[in-house]
Amino acid sequence: MIRKLTTILASAVFALLPIATLAQLTPGTTLTGNIDQNLSSNHAYVGQRVTISNAHSPNNDINGATVWGHVSSVQPAGQGTPGKITLSFDKVQTRSGSVYAVNGYATDVSVQTKNNTVKEVGGAAAGALVGGLLFHGVGALIGAGGGALLAKNNRQNVNIPQGSSVSLRVVRARRQSAG
Repeated sequence: MIRKLTTILASAVFALLPIATLAQLTPGTTLTGNIDQNLSSNHAYVGQRVTISNAHSPNNDINGATVWGHVSSVQPAGQGTPGKITLSFDKVQTRSGSVYAVNGYATDVSVQTKNNTVKEVGGAAAGALVGGLLFHGVGALIGAGGGALLAKNNRQNVNIPQGSSVSLRVVRARRQSAG
């Protein structure tokens, strides 16, 4: 009876071993999850903390992980300058409770930008009005072209809405004690 119980217990341990091995986080691993907060290039700041929930690897060896990171650089949009946000990642906790100190970076983020068409049309109209008033006839055409170019060069801020999909690549991973 004891021998049979020992055999069953050993079989159960060996059956669970491959599952534990699958949950290892290694360099090169890609994780995809959903960001837990809104970010915008006109309000975000370097060092701002971010979290990614329900992160998983493409083969689902890692599933339901939480990833912690921060904004590593931000550039608000301006004349000729597009808005940008760069995210870096520091820590991953798997669903099983394993905690890893990581170095990672975002490879794909679902972002929103506004369409600039209305600004371009408005810029052309304003340029035509000013050009027409100052230089008459031909000035309206030149002003319209200049106003449209100026508006076209006015870039939009990047927005990352809460719940957006974020993919990240792990460069380094070191397992830590849980907590």
